[in-house]
Amino acid sequence: MVSHGCHERQENKAIYTLSSERCPNIISKSAWGAKKTSCRDRLSNPVPWVIIHHTAGASCNTKASCISQVKGIQNFHMNSNKWCDVGYNFLVGNDGSVYEGRGWTMVGAHAKGSNSKSIGISFIGDYMTKLPSQAALNAAKRLISCGVSKRMIQPNYTLKGHRNVGSTDCPGNALYNNIKSWGRFKA
Repeated sequence: MVSHGCHERQENKAIYTLSSERCPNIISKSAWGAKKTSCRDRLSNPVPWVIIHHTAGASCNTKASCISQVKGIQNFHMNSNKWCDVGYNFLVGNDGSVYEGRGWTMVGAHAKGSNSKSIGISFIGDYMTKLPSQAALNAAKRLISCGVSKRMIQPNYTLKGHRNVGSTDCPGNALYNNIKSWGRFKA
């Protein structure tokens, strides 16, 4: 099931209409053929942080190639790392689609020490020297906006790169320099 549902909410006595246009195309776990998982730890939403990653592997440009990559990442995380599921909450392909990982409500395994207070979004590919596609960048920004509108991410959230919370080059130099301009970024 693709999740687009945004709603109206009352905030400071003003009504804001939140359009489904804020939410990107999210390919559900069942739609990409995810393995059954055993994750049990739930996030306490809304979370205060969004952490951006890259998978550091091959990128993908079509739904079929992205699904293949996401399945491979899930297999690696579950079989080699012995995690209950893919580590990220969401993955973003250069096709402009978002692939559901642990989703909005489950604690990820993407940034040790920060998982319980963040949504982890990983771009599929290696972004040390190049950027993801504009469609992918736009999808990630819309996903964050969607998370705020669904009250899964705090309105005053902080955006971070994985390197800001751990000793890593993730999310790659090119992508890291780009997310600094997104707003709400704080190293």
